[in-house]
Amino acid sequence: MAPHTATPDTTAPGASVGVPEKPTLDGLEAKWVARWAADDTYAFDRTAALAAPREQTWSIDTPPPTASGSLHVGHVFSYTHTDIVARYQRMRGKHVFYPMGWDDNGLPTERRVQNYYGVRCDPSLSYEEGFEPPAKPGKDQQPVSRRNFVELCERLTAEDELAFEQLWRRVGLSVDWSNVYRTISDSSRAAAQRMFLHNLARGEAYAQEAPTLWDVTFRTAVAQAELEDRERPGAYHRISFAGPAGPVSIETTRPELLPACVALVAHPDDERYQPLFGTTVRTPVFGVEVPVVAHRLAEPDKGSGIAMICTFGDLNDVTWWRELQLPTRAIVGWDGRLLPDAPPGVPAEQYAELAGKTVFSAQQRMVELLRESGDLEGEPKAITHPVKFYEKGERPLEIVTTRQWYIRNGGRDADLRDALVARGQEIQWVPEHMRYRYENWVEGLNGDWLISRQRFFGVPFPVWYALDGEGEPDWSAPLLAPESALPVDPSSDVPAGYTEDQRGVPGGFMADPDVMDTWATSSLSPQVASGWDTDPELFAHVFPMDQRPQAHDIIRTWLFSTVVRSHFEFGAVPWTHATISGFVVDPDRKKMSKSKGNVVTPIDVLERFGTDAVRWRAAGARPGADSPFDEAQMKVGRRLAIKLLNVGKFVLGLGASAGLGADQVSEPIDLGLLTALAGVVDEATAAMEAFNYTRALEVAEAFFWSFCDDYVELVKSRAYGSDDAARSAQAALAVALSVQLRLFAPVLPFVTEEVWSWWQEGSVHRAPWPAATDLPAGGDPAVVTVAAAALAGVRKAKSDAKQSMRADVESATVTAPAGQVPLVEAARRDLAEAGRIALLTVVPGEGPLTVDVVLAEAPAQA
Repeated sequence: MAPHTATPDTTAPGASVGVPEKPTLDGLEAKWVARWAADDTYAFDRTAALAAPREQTWSIDTPPPTASGSLHVGHVFSYTHTDIVARYQRMRGKHVFYPMGWDDNGLPTERRVQNYYGVRCDPSLSYEEGFEPPAKPGKDQQPVSRRNFVELCERLTAEDELAFEQLWRRVGLSVDWSNVYRTISDSSRAAAQRMFLHNLARGEAYAQEAPTLWDVTFRTAVAQAELEDRERPGAYHRISFAGPAGPVSIETTRPELLPACVALVAHPDDERYQPLFGTTVRTPVFGVEVPVVAHRLAEPDKGSGIAMICTFGDLNDVTWWRELQLPTRAIVGWDGRLLPDAPPGVPAEQYAELAGKTVFSAQQRMVELLRESGDLEGEPKAITHPVKFYEKGERPLEIVTTRQWYIRNGGRDADLRDALVARGQEIQWVPEHMRYRYENWVEGLNGDWLISRQRFFGVPFPVWYALDGEGEPDWSAPLLAPESALPVDPSSDVPAGYTEDQRGVPGGFMADPDVMDTWATSSLSPQVASGWDTDPELFAHVFPMDQRPQAHDIIRTWLFSTVVRSHFEFGAVPWTHATISGFVVDPDRKKMSKSKGNVVTPIDVLERFGTDAVRWRAAGARPGADSPFDEAQMKVGRRLAIKLLNVGKFVLGLGASAGLGADQVSEPIDLGLLTALAGVVDEATAAMEAFNYTRALEVAEAFFWSFCDDYVELVKSRAYGSDDAARSAQAALAVALSVQLRLFAPVLPFVTEEVWSWWQEGSVHRAPWPAATDLPAGGDPAVVTVAAAALAGVRKAKSDAKQSMRADVESATVTAPAGQVPLVEAARRDLAEAGRIALLTVVPGEGPLTVDVVLAEAPAQA
């Protein structure tokens, strides 16, 4: 890196491209995106980085956006925040490892491919060589084999990723575009499968048949972290069970689950039901005898205080069933319909009234049956209550018993939970209070992380199972792929000791049918991006990474799951800093989403206001805080970018390219300016070190407008001269421009690069971040402040008299506190010339500074 200096390097051949006659923001993005790509401006120099100490590298675990999704202006804001930090660290002399990833597997991609091509996956079909989807997708989706479906997923995500890359380049992300990964690539699949095998070998991963939260539309299991509560209409139904001493009334919102009832439960301290504990009651309509049990989770003040336990209606049912060791009567199938056959102990004749119906239709019929039997007490009471949904789903979740893969995460292990909380305390959170969201999530877990999905486009588990003579799999002894063979696809690859013709036949084998949850792959983004499998030397240098930037809504998913995997594999946190961004919300402070119809597309905003203006607005959104979208603010950012062009043109038009430096600054007002700028550099640097890019921008911008409106206007006349005083002004202007361009560069990359190119060699983004020590420390900033106040008084007098700012002043008397008189005197020449004052008098007085002005007579009109 070049040494820190505030003096422009203007002696090298080709250092300047010249100042354009009419500077404009138009076309800057296209110009500099192409130049940066051609010059590899942001390339990570692996050789130099590995040869340097670790602390001279800054590595970023960039969020891999969902390639099948759509980006809105909120994404632009959050990724800009990361880029500001990356650009700053690069200017601080760091080797910045800044990769980009695409999260291209998982349900969102499958849904997009289904809708885009008009197909659906049917794993029972054979692969069709050279398959092309319908030219015009029809209403009914065409079934295709799993392999054909995966090929279509890969084709469409490649197109989506190219469009994403073009947008991110337009946003100015200083990503190293030679380092891009995909979560479905061979290396990503190998890393995910390798990590899974390690988890399995250490006992951190396991398979289990158990009650599972299930989305009946997508027919896949759902993890706790993917749940959301939605308010839905419902009704309480008061139902009578036949008890030993008379009816026992319960209230339920799900009467259709009566065939799945295995017990009634009340709180052990509830005196109303203590006589019933240990006895049995009979279910209405079906007449099945079930026990009455006690459990602390029962709520005496909810409904009648006694509830039915069904397998399974909600997560409380699962807890009661497990802890009380109750039997299972499953009635809801994977498709959300009631199973065709009655569960054990339930009369088939009565159950046939419900078999095959959706849960909605079954509930309607069940209510009719209860009315007919006289066991429905009164009419259902309408309510609104929270119902659990898959975050991407449209129908309420059911709980069905399935076989799934899990990774331990502290949900059932207090020691592990405490260890993961402790890991969170090793991370520096920005802002700090986001750590509490992490801790609250970990401490509230009630089960392990379910990582398997019944989908198609994802990373398959590297597992097969031997089939016995009846064709049944031996779940207890899975056949594992060797690490040397990874990645594998068990649906087409064969385990050791078997041949393809033994697939699916008795005495042969079968593949594990599931794929990994997308978080099970993206939780390895630090390992995939930095070459855990492919470049161990690089991985050892950049891991743990320095920064994980992300939004606060995925602390419970992406951030937590990444900590879990790193804790198990490396006994360490995956990064030292977690920088959390907020949402961009609409004017009503609602999160932007396609379903709400309040999304603002990025390209429209970028084209209308320019990238620098949008990035300026993004930098105004403080870490962790939600920020309302306001187009009026974009105009303010654009005005700043235009002003940078214009002031750059003015300064360089004075001859600043002649190599002027801080050592040639001699006038008090010039020294005062640069001393004030040194304070700005210190404050902005401290803010950036604390990831407070908003404060850094505020400080730099406040100085810049004062520089333009006050200092430049004061010294403009002197700067056009040729004496030593003129050269002092020219040098101060040149140094101030150089420093300010570098202060703004992380936020406004295009306009700063443009102005820099008019007089400097190389990129401003490879120039050193300014240092206060390179600026004069002996000046008095108050000289500028007081002189500006005096000039403002002169201008006000002209304005009040409805005169031009170029009107001559016959005399002006500045009355200032005694301590300010020497400051005004120090700027006498500049004040007189800027105000066009013929006679300037400075006198001490009481109170604030005032200016009495006598305007010269205006020339007579012809």
